Amino acid sequence: MSEPAGTGPHGLSVGLTNYGDPDFALYLRRSFARSMGYSSELLAKPVIGIADTFSGFNNCHRHFPELIDAVKRGVLAAGGLPLVFPTISLGEVFLNPTSLIFRNLMAMDTEEMIRAQPMDAVVLVGGCDKTVPAQLMGALSANRPAIGLVAGPMLTSRWQGERLGACTDCRRFWAKYRAGEVSPGEISEIEGNLATTAGTCAVMGTASTMASVVEALGMILPGSAAIPAVHADRLRAAEATGRAAMRLAATKLTPDKIVTPESVENALRVLMAIGGSTNAVLHLTAIAGRAGIDIDLNRLNQISDTTPVIVDLKPTGPHYMEDLFAAGGIGAVLRELRPLLHLDCMTVAGETLGERLAAPAGPGDRIVDREVIRPLAEPLQDTGGLVALFGSLAPQGAIFKRSAADPRLFEKEGRAVVFTSLEDLSARIDDPHLDVTPDDFMVLQNAGPLSASGMPEAGYLPIPQKLARAGVRDMVRISDARMSGTAYGSIVLHVTPDSASGGPLAKVRNGDRIRLSVNERRIDLLVAPDELTRRPVTPPPMPERGYARLYRNEILQADRGCDFDFLRKHPLGEGRG
Repeated sequence: MSEPAGTGPHGLSVGLTNYGDPDFALYLRRSFARSMGYSSELLAKPVIGIADTFSGFNNCHRHFPELIDAVKRGVLAAGGLPLVFPTISLGEVFLNPTSLIFRNLMAMDTEEMIRAQPMDAVVLVGGCDKTVPAQLMGALSANRPAIGLVAGPMLTSRWQGERLGACTDCRRFWAKYRAGEVSPGEISEIEGNLATTAGTCAVMGTASTMASVVEALGMILPGSAAIPAVHADRLRAAEATGRAAMRLAATKLTPDKIVTPESVENALRVLMAIGGSTNAVLHLTAIAGRAGIDIDLNRLNQISDTTPVIVDLKPTGPHYMEDLFAAGGIGAVLRELRPLLHLDCMTVAGETLGERLAAPAGPGDRIVDREVIRPLAEPLQDTGGLVALFGSLAPQGAIFKRSAADPRLFEKEGRAVVFTSLEDLSARIDDPHLDVTPDDFMVLQNAGPLSASGMPEAGYLPIPQKLARAGVRDMVRISDARMSGTAYGSIVLHVTPDSASGGPLAKVRNGDRIRLSVNERRIDLLVAPDELTRRPVTPPPMPERGYARLYRNEILQADRGCDFDFLRKHPLGEGRG
């Protein structure tokens, strides 16, 4: 019953439970597998695990049963045995205090289930914001042949003749509601029309950004990032993914051969060109760290300065993901960026990026709309959508999405109006007596990775109601929090070190002067160093038990992707202890 000499373990014989008798272990495993009605012939096939993140708390994934059936078809057609297993699912808006806290837990779940269960390769089926990076982080650490399959974006809806797609339009109309421009009845109607199909947000938010950069990394099939969730091509891509998983199992092509310094740079190029989410910097940094690759924020700036924005999607433009799909998808974007890319990077399709781009454009790569994907020589913006800022307020860096901000605010000095916590923000932001003007810099503290709130998407501080009703639509906002990829505005995020760790942000007081210079890549607190040393900082209490305590002990700062130190390929010894 042992494996034939020279073939090595495969299928159900991978990772046998240790009873001191391998033949008995395989006999026992097969007997219990046969209790599920499988034939001996099928149980002898290569096993493809399918990581299922379906959940009643994850609206983006409600079509996964059908999607996974298509993956299984592909595996069976290629001569394998598909076995589905569940993992944690991270429904972005259903988690408290924020989904980022649980990304690393999901990565651990994914890694350990891939490692512990018998499979020759794994298909990672995910989509919602933190799900895809968590799956890739876990797959890289397990380093068994793996391929991703993303959920795909929603289709847009309509309200009073206007096109809607969660969640940029959600924020836009909420701002109008706060300003008194939309009635309570109208906001209720809009609420029912923002998200009307399965899939991830219809704009270039974090989910769509991650799908796009993961295609650029080479970890999903070419042309599959932008296919709408409810399109038949999404099911065909799922079937093809099952077939591809069988090829990966045969060739033993592991994620560490695909996620390399060069492919990470390709992903960063695409991130800049699509005007993608600031969250992607965190996630790419964490994914790369699992492969032993560090992302230098100075290098990010170099890539940004040499990569134009060529995709015109919300939140920075008028179009939606279904338009990007019709315009040629990420394949068309890669073809435009070809002179800037590392073309020898391997992909899960078993070909290099250069080989993919050298082939005639297929249906998923055909450009049909230059209003959505501009030529490289005629970009929307000459430089990339994101930049890293440094300075006395952010010694280890901060992130600014210039493609979604008002250029009139790029070079500015202002007075700090400080909110010490999310609770303080909620209590005072709409106080008619709040001392704030459009020229001030709103500052939120204690919303970073070490805070009790765990770095939520709270960096999009709402415009104070009295200013919104006076017509103010943007002002400089600064925090150690994150921002949804669907949001917009002149917002400085991921300030590192964060407030809870005692960084300079924790010492900002009302009335302090702050200078922002996007041109110089700086964000500076204009307060004398000796004055800052006199300002006390109180660290947050350590959680008593459970995952929250593990999180606080091991979480790294934003410049390290907010991963757990002990999960990186090369730990830094920076756990919080």
